[in-house]
Amino acid sequence: MPTTWHVLGAGSLGTLWAARLFRAGLPVQLVLRNTQRLQDYRAAGGLTLVEQGQAQCYPVPGETADSPGPIKRLLLACKAYDAENAIASVAHRLSAETELILLQNGLGSQDAVANRIPQARCISASSTEGAFREGDWRVVFAGHGYTWLGDPAHPVPPFWLEDLDGAGIPHEWSTDILTRLWRKLALNCAINPLTVLHDCKNGGLLEHHCEVATLCAELTALLENCGQPAAAADLQPEVERVIHATAANYSSMYQDVANRRRTEISYLLGHACKVAQRHGVAAPHLEQLRQRLITHLDNLGLPSD
Repeated sequence: MPTTWHVLGAGSLGTLWAARLFRAGLPVQLVLRNTQRLQDYRAAGGLTLVEQGQAQCYPVPGETADSPGPIKRLLLACKAYDAENAIASVAHRLSAETELILLQNGLGSQDAVANRIPQARCISASSTEGAFREGDWRVVFAGHGYTWLGDPAHPVPPFWLEDLDGAGIPHEWSTDILTRLWRKLALNCAINPLTVLHDCKNGGLLEHHCEVATLCAELTALLENCGQPAAAADLQPEVERVIHATAANYSSMYQDVANRRRTEISYLLGHACKVAQRHGVAAPHLEQLRQRLITHLDNLGLPSD
């Protein structure tokens, strides 16, 4: 009997994974934080996935975090700042047989989760898939991408990757997932905060070339000094390529601020600045950018941690 995929975090990527896994005929359980959310979900009839303008509803079963029964495979797809509390809500259902897939932006939350449940295997994931919610339980698949998965402590790939093949989730097992995570963090630090502060789409940063270049130089030095030279290689050309390729898009941080949601500043800029300080790497522009963003969020009445 195939192992059930438990999905905790009904945001865009969690919903996207749950719908595709269910569509492929795999057992899936959407884990919701309380009875009220579960009732709301059941009233909606399931998860609606919109692809190329076509909407399809999938009646993925749901349960609450405190439901009985063990969890052997868990996709943790919540925001980085919610990850530790989310895992604590189901900790009593996890064991040494549990495998977690951590689908968070930035760095820092992965270690916090792993420290909470040392008995379980934690697999980090980095995705370039694009999706956004049109409302509760309804997600639009906006851009095909790729998901890299890896476990620095245990590089052997798990057998269940074939489930992702069957569900049409493009993926690759990476023996150096930390390089992927650091590279994505650097890209996010060079692009996302500036789109918020300049109130623009990604393409608007073409008018702020010097500012982007300065950040890329500091991020490159940081990566080279904290043992991530591969993540540092040709960073600025990659940032510029992403800005051009996604010129018409709003960054995820911009969307969070526009929708008055908490940002992941602590796991992006905050983490970069903390590591720079720890390694004695001068990063004055990154720190200045972090302070500017904190001030901006404070002025909007949004959390800045």
